[in-house]
Amino acid sequence: MTDNDNIIDIPSLQWYPGHMRKAERLVKENLKLVDVVVELLDARIPMSSANPVLREIVGGKPRLIVLNKADLADETMTRAWVKYFAWQGITAVPVDAVKGRGVKELVQAIAKCAKPKTDKLVQHGAKARAARCMILGIPNVGKSSLINRLSGGTKTKVENRPGVTRAKQWIRLGAQLELLDMPGILWPKFEDQQAALHLAFTGAINDNVYDVAGVVLLLLDTLRTKYPVVLSERFRLEGELPSGVMLLEEIGRKRGCLRAGGKINYEKTEQIILTDFRSGRFGRITLDVLPTDSST
Repeated sequence: MTDNDNIIDIPSLQWYPGHMRKAERLVKENLKLVDVVVELLDARIPMSSANPVLREIVGGKPRLIVLNKADLADETMTRAWVKYFAWQGITAVPVDAVKGRGVKELVQAIAKCAKPKTDKLVQHGAKARAARCMILGIPNVGKSSLINRLSGGTKTKVENRPGVTRAKQWIRLGAQLELLDMPGILWPKFEDQQAALHLAFTGAINDNVYDVAGVVLLLLDTLRTKYPVVLSERFRLEGELPSGVMLLEEIGRKRGCLRAGGKINYEKTEQIILTDFRSGRFGRITLDVLPTDSST
């Protein structure tokens, strides 16, 4: 975690065993219809935003990773994560789905990953076709933005195919790619408190299910430890940064978050900090560190 030893209780309310089993079953049932599985991660927290059981679900199906929101992540760390995944034999593509950066490279990577399958089909007499994929990821990693960017804002549904129910739709994403879009989404288990905190920091967990005040204090402690200059510059703080509530109060005063009598409006200050962090106003920040078994 951070230097702070306090553990904020992020309850497992977002972990639904029944829902997870249903999502797993849905993915497994449709794996045979796609050539590639695209795992969508938040580039700021590549490990925390990964579903811990996805590898088991996907099995031997070709898989590649999208490090979305790369524009918000530390560029040096993103390059290191790309190398780390390459070391594992997985292609990872940094993408900014909102502005479209990296999307062309992603389409090429998917086509390359699918080529052994599409080539084999042609060799067996089938007509050449676009690569087919499914995109999996937890909420708030930008799945909708990525699909919209891939499709140019116009999602064209492909004709019905055998074995595809009405609950599942094929979407044509340009000439080279087709996406099997399905209902349901995979949530990670929140057994790892550090991962849960990182998900809370980035907004992947609903703010209504945990102690926002405590999480904001831990976010400030993380930034004070890892990115002190960034924190000081963002809020125009001078000298050595205080810790805990004192730091929160100083930020509140700098931002004019005051109630009658000059008292700090803690809730408003907390929301400013969360909004600034999640929108990238602190600059490029990566919270997850590379695993110690990495060769990078």
